[in-house]
Amino acid sequence: MRLRTKYILFVVILHLIALVLSYSIFKKDQLLFIGSEVIILISMGIAFQLYRQLLQPLQLLMQGAEAIKDRDFNVKFVATGKYEMDQLIDVYNQMIDELRTERTRQEQQHLFLEKLIQTSPTGILILDYDERIHEINPKALKLLELEETAVLGKAISEINHSVLEQIQQLTSGKARMVTYNGVNSYKIQKSHFIDRGFARHFVMIEELTAEILAAEKKAYGKVIRMMAHEVNNTIGPVNSIIHSALDTQNIWSTSETDPLKNALQVAYERNNNLNIFMRNFADVVRLPEPVKKQVDLNSTVKSIADLMQTKAGEKQIDFSYEFSQAPIYISADQQQLEQVLINVVKNAIEAISGSGEIKFATNAPLRQLTITDSGNGIARLSADQLFSPFFSTKKDGQGIGLTLVKEILLNHGFEFSLTSPHPGETVFLIRFPLN
Repeated sequence: MRLRTKYILFVVILHLIALVLSYSIFKKDQLLFIGSEVIILISMGIAFQLYRQLLQPLQLLMQGAEAIKDRDFNVKFVATGKYEMDQLIDVYNQMIDELRTERTRQEQQHLFLEKLIQTSPTGILILDYDERIHEINPKALKLLELEETAVLGKAISEINHSVLEQIQQLTSGKARMVTYNGVNSYKIQKSHFIDRGFARHFVMIEELTAEILAAEKKAYGKVIRMMAHEVNNTIGPVNSIIHSALDTQNIWSTSETDPLKNALQVAYERNNNLNIFMRNFADVVRLPEPVKKQVDLNSTVKSIADLMQTKAGEKQIDFSYEFSQAPIYISADQQQLEQVLINVVKNAIEAISGSGEIKFATNAPLRQLTITDSGNGIARLSADQLFSPFFSTKKDGQGIGLTLVKEILLNHGFEFSLTSPHPGETVFLIRFPLN
């Protein structure tokens, strides 16, 4: 039963009893009976006034509570001129002003934080209580090469991605370096915040590719220059002595000296090979700036494929083409681009142990080239080091080819990746910006 009903019921019963008693007591004296009835009526009037004065603040509080419940902080009450009511109204209005100010401040902070997350140069993933991706900013989508619709609401463990696998293994407060697609290097850091009493994790992904590549190039460039200097200073005089000895005919007048002559000839050739070996490394360091001009991508790829057709035919490897109907013109150094394609196709041929296929595909809307081979694919342990200097999976490899490819493509500003999306398949992808 509501308080108002209780009050009215109490007043009605009390005055009914008073009426009955006045009638019983003063029924013989009409004047006193009328006087008692007047007093009872005045009492009822006073009770009604008290009812209004007592319940009005309660009604006011109920209206205020409903407004707060509906999160409507714009409802305020006007002073009535009654002291108690005005005190209550003043407290309520002050409280509403504080709540409105606090809500405005929180909304501004939320909008600022949301804008900061969306425009941050650092990739950010925010997880919910169940470790599902609740929010991911555009930078993270770009770094991880993902679509927002493909990851939102999904657990990290449900998404097949090498970087997300590394994130899953991280504990809160820890960080690590990861390499994606053999080219891009990221620093991932996992932390948490408290939301409604429970911990929620978030992950920051910072791109370190440019800094690492610059430091890496500076380090291996210094090593290569030092090695080339020492090798050239040694090979030059030694080859000069060997060559002079081989040209002195009276030394080789008898057949007994033939083994020595052959040994010197082998040493001379090996020295030349070593010199060529060092020159190849030095070419990576001394790579000139690209002289760019408009190049027809389809035509360039086809000419390189024709050049490598004979080598592929020796292993019964077929070439297939999926070129865009419209020509794709890119701004590039023709010779350096051809050098890249020769290295990529050569690696694809060598990756196929028997017969197989290499497919060349261009896409005009996406402005990209893919070279796909049916080789053994890329071992997971090797994927992160493929473009590192001196690293090679071949028995007699020098670790130069892909390093040179990387340097040329980076100097051109082309995005690229080398992946094995499926067993027995390797894809080299190059994306070209608008001219």
